[in-house]
Amino acid sequence: MSAPKLNAKNWGEELARTFRLGWPLVVAQLAGMALNATDVIMMGWLGPNELAAGSLATSMLFPLFVGGVGLVSATGPLIAQAIGAREGKSVRRTVRQGLWIALMATLVITPLVLLLGDFFTLIGQDPEIIRLAEQYLSTAVLMVFPGIAFIALRSLIAAKGDSSVILWITVLGIFVNALGNYALMFGNFGLPRLELAGAGISTAIVHTTMFLVALAFVVLHRRYRRYFVLVRLYKPDWPRFIQVLRIGFPIGLILVSEVGLFGAASLLMGLLGTQELAAHAVALQLAAMSFMVPLGLSQATSVRVGLAYGARDPAAVHRAGWTSMGLALGFSLIPFVVFILFPAPLVALYLDSLNPENATTLILAASYLGVAAAFQLVDSAQVVMAAALRGISDTKVPMILVSIGYWGVGLTTAWICAFVLDWRGIGVWMGLAVGLAFAAIVLTIRFALRERLGLVGRVV
Repeated sequence: MSAPKLNAKNWGEELARTFRLGWPLVVAQLAGMALNATDVIMMGWLGPNELAAGSLATSMLFPLFVGGVGLVSATGPLIAQAIGAREGKSVRRTVRQGLWIALMATLVITPLVLLLGDFFTLIGQDPEIIRLAEQYLSTAVLMVFPGIAFIALRSLIAAKGDSSVILWITVLGIFVNALGNYALMFGNFGLPRLELAGAGISTAIVHTTMFLVALAFVVLHRRYRRYFVLVRLYKPDWPRFIQVLRIGFPIGLILVSEVGLFGAASLLMGLLGTQELAAHAVALQLAAMSFMVPLGLSQATSVRVGLAYGARDPAAVHRAGWTSMGLALGFSLIPFVVFILFPAPLVALYLDSLNPENATTLILAASYLGVAAAFQLVDSAQVVMAAALRGISDTKVPMILVSIGYWGVGLTTAWICAFVLDWRGIGVWMGLAVGLAFAAIVLTIRFALRERLGLVGRVV
């Protein structure tokens, strides 16, 4: 097997390689948001009860799914490290065990999803909304295995530098989802009208399609056939299984912790009032859209750092990590400026500014965007630094640091600022910003001290 040129010789080359790998992943993240937006829009066409039920169902399904995704995400840096070390057998072992862990996670998550109706009843949700939510969950649960297993294949494709393939697979998913929703939710093309159950089936079809297309690419393309990822897939490989799980478990907890933090922030906003909650939803949507860029870039960061780490090249690890940090902070200056200068026009995209009933919500949402401007800087830094540490297989301590930042620092600050200092919604957003800033600072320090901590060799 010919050895590809993996590591850059200088900063400019590293910047070019990171950008070339990262931009399709960024667009793929934005496309993924478009996929979710399609579901929300079409659920709204069914009616307010269906939209509320779908939102309630996904609010619980998504954190469970993200936990499984986090477990399998460990395959990304491990595959990159194996490619950097030119160990093809190790690549094959990691991908296979990623698929095994996807199956294990599915066996755990599926019964939990099917029991969510009982949980909704326990917390006092409306019975009609629960009934509709259960319709969606009963079919959407079928997306869990293909959705999580896709991550193992995506990790291999990204590590080989074919990130544009991931983008096109995601774009395909958008069209399949829109067509599936139109056909199954509303009974078009001679199919029965299944409404939310149809939305769940469509979601399962989309994730299955994306998984199968990625699998076909990996099995049939000449650059990937050499790995034989499906040969003896049934054979257990417990050492690699445990290694992937050991690295992936903290990643999963970090992702669930972050999702949980924003969920808790929404609950705090709900305590403040309907207008605050609505304004929070608008501002958070805008912040989430801009976050897709550093999030996509972070996937490239893990690959670039992992390749350098696998090649035992500390200087390349240094360049890869700090180049990604520079790119992330450079981009975050764009939403920083836009959120400060144009908050009102941005929130008006979501709310009718001519409707007097929206006046207070518009003002609140615009004020939250002022905090969200600074939010972008620290959020970009923390997600990229977490990815850089992931590239050198350092996940346990970052998990602890991030959890302290999110829940100990962030949520506590949000509560004090919102309710003790009576800053209300601004206080909640201040808490989010402070928690993410803490995570960004400690993760950056840890990456900067990686040699002293013995995480990598010294730069020579």
